[in-house]
Amino acid sequence: MISDTDKAYIAGLFDGEGSIDFTKRKEKKKYGTYDCRRISMEITMTDSSVIRWVNEVLGCGTFSKKPRKGKRKDGTKYLMQYRWRCTFRDAYYVCLLIWPWSHTKLPKIQQIIEHYTTERLKKDNVVDFEEYKSLKKNEKR
Repeated sequence: MISDTDKAYIAGLFDGEGSIDFTKRKEKKKYGTYDCRRISMEITMTDSSVIRWVNEVLGCGTFSKKPRKGKRKDGTKYLMQYRWRCTFRDAYYVCLLIWPWSHTKLPKIQQIIEHYTTERLKKDNVVDFEEYKSLKKNEKR
Protein backbone atom coordinates (compact mmCIF):
# COMPACT_ATOMS: atom_id res chain seq x y z
CA MET A 1 0.00 0.00 0.00
CA ILE A 2 1.26 3.45 -0.90
CA SER A 3 1.40 5.96 1.95
CA ASP A 4 -0.37 9.30 1.70
CA THR A 5 3.01 11.01 2.02
CA ASP A 6 4.31 9.17 -1.05
CA LYS A 7 1.12 9.93 -3.00
CA ALA A 8 1.43 13.62 -2.13
CA TYR A 9 5.11 13.66 -3.13
CA ILE A 10 4.32 12.02 -6.48
CA ALA A 11 1.50 14.53 -7.04
CA GLY A 12 4.03 17.30 -6.43
CA LEU A 13 6.43 15.74 -8.92
CA PHE A 14 3.67 15.68 -11.53
CA ASP A 15 2.73 19.28 -10.82
CA GLY A 16 6.33 20.41 -11.22
CA GLU A 17 8.06 18.00 -13.61
CA GLY A 18 5.27 15.95 -15.15
CA SER A 19 2.98 16.13 -18.11
CA ILE A 20 -0.43 14.64 -18.71
CA ASP A 21 -1.91 14.13 -22.15
CA PHE A 22 -5.63 13.55 -22.64
CA THR A 23 -6.60 14.19 -26.23
CA LYS A 24 -9.53 13.20 -28.38
CA ARG A 25 -9.03 13.19 -32.11
CA LYS A 26 -10.01 11.47 -35.28
CA GLU A 27 -7.46 9.03 -36.61
CA LYS A 28 -7.40 7.40 -39.97
CA LYS A 29 -6.96 3.66 -39.68
CA LYS A 30 -6.92 0.83 -42.18
CA TYR A 31 -10.70 0.39 -42.14
CA GLY A 32 -11.84 3.99 -41.71
CA THR A 33 -11.68 7.03 -39.49
CA TYR A 34 -12.29 6.59 -35.77
CA ASP A 35 -12.57 8.75 -32.67
CA CYS A 36 -9.47 7.94 -30.64
CA ARG A 37 -8.19 8.88 -27.22
CA ARG A 38 -4.57 9.35 -26.24
CA ILE A 39 -4.07 9.14 -22.50
CA SER A 40 -0.59 9.27 -21.01
CA MET A 41 1.29 10.60 -18.01
CA GLU A 42 5.01 11.11 -17.66
CA ILE A 43 7.65 12.59 -15.41
CA THR A 44 11.00 13.51 -16.92
CA MET A 45 14.03 14.67 -14.98
CA THR A 46 17.79 14.23 -14.74
CA ASP A 47 17.73 12.48 -11.35
CA SER A 48 17.34 8.79 -12.19
CA SER A 49 16.92 7.72 -8.55
CA VAL A 50 13.69 9.71 -8.19
CA ILE A 51 12.26 8.30 -11.41
CA ARG A 52 13.20 4.73 -10.40
CA TRP A 53 11.54 5.31 -7.02
CA VAL A 54 8.32 6.50 -8.69
CA ASN A 55 8.32 3.40 -10.88
CA GLU A 56 8.84 1.09 -7.90
CA VAL A 57 6.28 2.78 -5.64
CA LEU A 58 3.52 2.96 -8.26
CA GLY A 59 4.20 -0.51 -9.63
CA CYS A 60 3.12 0.45 -13.13
CA GLY A 61 4.44 2.30 -16.12
CA THR A 62 7.91 2.20 -17.62
CA PHE A 63 11.28 3.64 -16.69
CA SER A 64 13.55 4.67 -19.56
CA LYS A 65 16.29 7.02 -20.63
CA LYS A 66 15.07 9.90 -22.75
CA PRO A 67 17.33 10.49 -25.74
CA ARG A 68 19.29 13.73 -25.70
CA LYS A 69 19.01 15.94 -28.75
CA GLY A 70 21.59 18.48 -29.79
CA LYS A 71 23.81 20.60 -27.61
CA ARG A 72 23.46 23.76 -25.58
CA LYS A 73 24.41 27.13 -27.08
CA ASP A 74 27.80 26.89 -25.38
CA GLY A 75 28.47 23.52 -27.07
CA THR A 76 28.14 21.29 -23.99
CA LYS A 77 25.92 18.23 -23.99
CA TYR A 78 22.60 18.21 -22.21
CA LEU A 79 22.38 16.02 -19.10
CA MET A 80 20.83 12.60 -19.56
CA GLN A 81 17.13 12.65 -18.76
CA TYR A 82 15.13 9.78 -17.32
CA ARG A 83 11.44 9.24 -17.89
CA TRP A 84 8.66 7.38 -16.13
CA ARG A 85 5.61 6.98 -18.34
CA CYS A 86 2.25 5.22 -18.20
CA THR A 87 -0.79 5.15 -20.44
CA PHE A 88 -4.54 4.49 -20.41
CA ARG A 89 -5.73 2.43 -17.40
CA ASP A 90 -2.42 2.74 -15.58
CA ALA A 91 -2.81 6.51 -15.92
CA TYR A 92 -6.32 6.21 -14.47
CA TYR A 93 -4.91 4.28 -11.50
CA VAL A 94 -2.24 6.95 -10.89
CA CYS A 95 -4.81 9.75 -11.25
CA LEU A 96 -6.97 8.18 -8.56
CA LEU A 97 -3.95 8.01 -6.24
CA ILE A 98 -2.71 11.58 -6.66
CA TRP A 99 -5.99 13.46 -7.25
CA PRO A 100 -6.38 14.78 -3.66
CA TRP A 101 -2.93 16.43 -3.71
CA SER A 102 -2.76 17.76 -7.27
CA HIS A 103 -3.01 21.42 -8.19
CA THR A 104 -1.69 22.47 -11.59
CA LYS A 105 -2.45 19.15 -13.31
CA LEU A 106 -5.85 18.73 -11.65
CA PRO A 107 -8.01 19.57 -14.72
CA LYS A 108 -6.31 16.86 -16.83
CA ILE A 109 -6.46 14.38 -13.96
CA GLN A 110 -10.17 14.99 -13.61
CA GLN A 111 -10.65 14.45 -17.37
CA ILE A 112 -8.99 11.05 -17.16
CA ILE A 113 -10.99 10.02 -14.10
CA GLU A 114 -14.25 11.12 -15.73
CA HIS A 115 -13.36 9.26 -18.92
CA TYR A 116 -13.00 5.96 -17.07
CA THR A 117 -16.01 6.43 -14.82
CA THR A 118 -18.61 7.04 -17.51
CA GLU A 119 -21.71 4.86 -17.58
CA ARG A 120 -20.62 3.06 -20.74
CA LEU A 121 -17.41 1.77 -19.16
CA LYS A 122 -18.98 0.70 -15.87
CA LYS A 123 -20.02 -2.54 -17.62
CA ASP A 124 -16.49 -3.95 -17.11
CA ASN A 125 -15.59 -2.51 -20.52
CA VAL A 126 -17.16 -5.48 -22.31
CA VAL A 127 -18.40 -4.85 -25.83
CA ASP A 128 -21.67 -6.50 -26.81
CA PHE A 129 -20.93 -8.17 -30.14
CA GLU A 130 -24.46 -7.74 -31.50
CA GLU A 131 -24.44 -4.05 -30.60
CA TYR A 132 -21.04 -3.68 -32.27
CA LYS A 133 -22.26 -5.35 -35.48
CA SER A 134 -25.36 -3.13 -35.65
CA LEU A 135 -23.22 -0.02 -35.16
CA LYS A 136 -20.92 -1.15 -37.96
CA LYS A 137 -23.89 -1.72 -40.28
CA ASN A 138 -25.21 1.77 -39.52
CA GLU A 139 -21.80 3.32 -40.23
CA LYS A 140 -21.72 1.77 -43.70
CA ARG A 141 -25.10 3.28 -44.63
